[in-house]
Amino acid sequence: MAPGQREDQLVGASVLEQGERRRIARRGVGIFLIALIALSAPAMAFAVIAKNDIGVLLLMWAPGLAALIARLILHEGFADISLRLGGRRSWWALLIGLGYPVAIAVAAYGVGWASGLAQFTSPAGSSSGWVSFGGELLVGVGLGTAVGLVFALGEELGWRGYLLTRLIDAEVPQPILVSGLIWAAWHLPLIIGGSYLTGNGGSVPVIALLFVVQVTVVSYVFARLRLDTGSIWPVVVLHASWNSVIQSVFDPHTTGSHAWLWLGEQGVLTLAANVIGVLILYRWPGRLLRQPPTYSPAR
Repeated sequence: MAPGQREDQLVGASVLEQGERRRIARRGVGIFLIALIALSAPAMAFAVIAKNDIGVLLLMWAPGLAALIARLILHEGFADISLRLGGRRSWWALLIGLGYPVAIAVAAYGVGWASGLAQFTSPAGSSSGWVSFGGELLVGVGLGTAVGLVFALGEELGWRGYLLTRLIDAEVPQPILVSGLIWAAWHLPLIIGGSYLTGNGGSVPVIALLFVVQVTVVSYVFARLRLDTGSIWPVVVLHASWNSVIQSVFDPHTTGSHAWLWLGEQGVLTLAANVIGVLILYRWPGRLLRQPPTYSPAR
């Protein structure tokens, strides 16, 4: 066989393999979305009715279970779930995941409280003062994040452990944007139904719109940590830390008639801080890894 013929055959085989991967990935996305809706609907209803951690846990594991169903149906295996750390780069990503919500909250809430757009307060049952708040923040970052890992893992097995990589393989344009929009839309029934983010008043349509933009923007942070390391653990830590720091520490210490517009997961100031965070993280070139690389002991 002539060298040119062999090269043509290798290129042809590569094209066929890429086409097959694209076809399977598109099927996987479809199965995942169908399973996600089927699992999320009853879980959302139970979470709204029960109003306890069990309902929230069931709901947050719906994406992970949907990904499991898609993998089993398509016989895809589990190697690319990426439940392994890949060396020093992943350890740095874990620290970024743990600290990013703190940096965003300090910037956004600090501006909100200092400017008078919202007011710092001490919720009933907690000690007053900044020292007490600092203690709550440390507990939230440490213990709160640790507990939240159980909840966040369910979502991230679906969003970044499956959906994002399949959108990339399916050659969907702007896969990070699309995955972020799907992630945001998944929350909308809870917001529209008044069970999420609407407890402090405000316009539900505005809250829903701002939340969609916010989640779509922050999804670029999640995607960068996931794809740059090949490991899912940095985004699980980021998700757990975000929920603990924003929802359990900074939000209870914030009040004001229009605080809902400026702060919180839908807040304009929070959004501005996240935009800056994304711009900083994407200043450097990244990688696109499905799994963590294997490092030698010397590295």
